[in-house]
Amino acid sequence: MREGLYPDDSITRRVNRENVLLLGGGRALLMQLAHPSVAAGVDEHSDFRSHPIRRLQRTVRMTMAIVFGDRETALAAARAVNRVHGRVRGEGYHALDPELLMWVHSTLVDSAIVAYDTFVQRLRRTEREAFYRESMILGELLGIPRTQFPPTYADFEGYMERMLAGPVVVTDRARSLGRLVLRPPLRLLPGPVMIPFEVVTAGLLPAALREQYGLAWGVAQRRAYRLALATVPKVVALTPPLLRVWPLPGHNVTLSTS
Repeated sequence: MREGLYPDDSITRRVNRENVLLLGGGRALLMQLAHPSVAAGVDEHSDFRSHPIRRLQRTVRMTMAIVFGDRETALAAARAVNRVHGRVRGEGYHALDPELLMWVHSTLVDSAIVAYDTFVQRLRRTEREAFYRESMILGELLGIPRTQFPPTYADFEGYMERMLAGPVVVTDRARSLGRLVLRPPLRLLPGPVMIPFEVVTAGLLPAALREQYGLAWGVAQRRAYRLALATVPKVVALTPPLLRVWPLPGHNVTLSTS
């Protein structure tokens, strides 16, 4: 078994191997798009409008390759992402801008913690600190200078609060793209199939962004979300590892990054 960037007993592998973290994917995407420059880059340099889920799929593959792949696989995945980002530039933005990279990275870190807390078990403060510090390894591979990271998890929380109160604001473009995240065009499935995902995403989002996106959050939605909070963690706890996590503990696998 070849060595990876993260040891198998790291908090990063423990958190990211939980399949239920995919329920936080919509939250991360909507938070990313709430930054006007990120929304512009996504809209102008990708097939997001026709295939909105592909961005999440690519992000998952990249994360799994870096976190669970051997060192060669992890570095190759990072190089592939950086090459794509190098071509993404437009009026007032460039995907390799450290500030934009930091925001996108932060939405993934924050959403992973929120989803794990909500559907698996609440992380201790020391575990959050360790997870955040370990995330810097991935972030640096993707072009974020170490000086760009808030030094501690408490500082990171402050950074998230400042971003949500400042440059992060939901524009009409973000709302248009956000609708595709929550109700992607699925040829074989009707739109209502995504309602549970929409409810969970709305519940996980910061309240300010939920309101800016105009997501429904009435009595019915809050009741459905509470039901999810009560049932999903129990289902996760009872699910055997073969179905609950990937890859299985102890398996450092080589992953395709294409």
